Amino acid sequence: MEQLPKRPANYVPLSPVGFLPRANAVYGDRTSVIYGRVRFTWSQTYARCRRLASSLLSLGVRNHDVVSVLAPNVPAMYEMHFAVPMAGAVLNTINTRLDARAVAGILRHSEAKVFFVDYQYVRLASDALQLVADEGRHVPLVAVIDDIDVPTGVRLGELEYEGLVARGDPAAELPSLADEWDAVTLNYTSGTTSAPKGVVYSHRGAYLSTMSLLMSWVVGDEPVYLWTLPMFHCNGWTFTWGMAARGGVNVCIRDARAADIYRAIARHGVTHLCCAPVVFNILLEGGDAAAKQLAAPVHVLTGGAPPPAALLERVERIGFRVTHAYGLTEATGPALACEWRAQWDRLPLPERARLKSRQGVSVLSLADADVKDAKTMASVPRDGKTVGEIVLRGSSIMKGYLNNPEANSDAFKGEWFLTGDVGVVHADGYIEIKDRSKDVIISGGENICSKEVEEVLFQHPAVADAAVVAMPHPHWGETPCAFVVARDKAAGVCEDDVVAFCRKHMARFMVPKKVVVYDVIPRNGNGKVEKNLLREAAKKLAPAAVPAQKTKVKTTTTTVGGRRGEHPVAHVMAVSRL
Repeated sequence: MEQLPKRPANYVPLSPVGFLPRANAVYGDRTSVIYGRVRFTWSQTYARCRRLASSLLSLGVRNHDVVSVLAPNVPAMYEMHFAVPMAGAVLNTINTRLDARAVAGILRHSEAKVFFVDYQYVRLASDALQLVADEGRHVPLVAVIDDIDVPTGVRLGELEYEGLVARGDPAAELPSLADEWDAVTLNYTSGTTSAPKGVVYSHRGAYLSTMSLLMSWVVGDEPVYLWTLPMFHCNGWTFTWGMAARGGVNVCIRDARAADIYRAIARHGVTHLCCAPVVFNILLEGGDAAAKQLAAPVHVLTGGAPPPAALLERVERIGFRVTHAYGLTEATGPALACEWRAQWDRLPLPERARLKSRQGVSVLSLADADVKDAKTMASVPRDGKTVGEIVLRGSSIMKGYLNNPEANSDAFKGEWFLTGDVGVVHADGYIEIKDRSKDVIISGGENICSKEVEEVLFQHPAVADAAVVAMPHPHWGETPCAFVVARDKAAGVCEDDVVAFCRKHMARFMVPKKVVVYDVIPRNGNGKVEKNLLREAAKKLAPAAVPAQKTKVKTTTTTVGGRRGEHPVAHVMAVSRL
């Protein structure tokens, strides 16, 4: 046995990037990407990705360099999931809902070498680059992604995505992957404080997660996948690579609007899509389109809070077949999936909805998933009642947090990754979450760290103490609710003033929808905030109505580097040479 070594013929590093050359060879003439009037085949997508990888190398990008992108679900965003690692670099997809401070924080922390920006987000990117430049930090080389269907001519710097694709050499020699443990992508769990958490995926983990989810969701040949889930969320839960593995069609849309979703389903015969539960509301509120029965079933994989039985019934009546999952960025997306059993089809709808709302069993890329007593690390009984912390173990778990040894030490305990989420195990082995991580609020599919919101609240001059918890919301599932104590009890605190302050210092989706003034924040004997009491109080509250605001048009030119009167592009390019 010892005389049978690894050879190039029998040992090849696992990587999801390898699905693309196979798609070129096997599905070359099949449609790969649809965006508006633009269509590509898998052979064209393969050539375009090789061209872009070649151009990145010509710009000086080297092994392990980070290439960031701020863009919606457009063809360029899809192609970069292959082209960037083809050049040996690490892809960092940035959440488009973040504000300039958060984007700047990610660019600083990741030390991005190149920054691709969709034309829609040029102003946001300019503001972020300004912040980076003002600190005297390295500013990445910038390239704009113009709309490939209807070009706009918007630019920020000398480089443009299609120009880089056109000038690249598809026959150029690209670096080969030597170690499957190498990083393939870098994803940030939330936007922004002084210590952002950059989750690093390995080629091996991403490959196994892709294969596992294709099998768990039973994705067959030639799927037509609609991109309603942002690709910046865990790399589209790895379905960016998964569609290449199955020779599927990627239908790209910029916004998840009901009209666009129903139009794409009808026009292209969509078979699969992933989304946050908030998209169900969008589908049901889609007017006449939502009242029509789908011509063929569309399979939907969703995560986050389980949809209510009534909502699930309405969605499935239209023709959507929903599978519920549980995951987190650190687990390369979905880690548990509610695998359906045929015998459950005979049950009444309320019972089916109850079973479907459970998060389920571990995906195949995990060696194990369990619920354990956090102190003893003993498994809880399978009684559906005893709570414990959900823990995971397997090759699809992240390599770790970039440049954050303290967070890595807290996240890994022995052979387990600690999720921080509380759950139970039922008699059939299916896991059900009872409480998400205490510091995380999931609003419309976006993770909001309550501590980050609290840090901003403490900066308000009229606030002496503050605590933030999740509050139920009819559309977004849940939103932040802030409880504050006035510094001057006589003067008090104005809710509108606190909300306006938050809008200036954080991304809009993180802003509390309700601010409640307390005389004192409840704490236990150890001084810890009793957030369970605040959550109960928040459940009885309704989000504050957002006052109508007049839009002010800003006519001044945004500059990067603080040079007044100079076109911003000039200074960006001057300080971002590789």
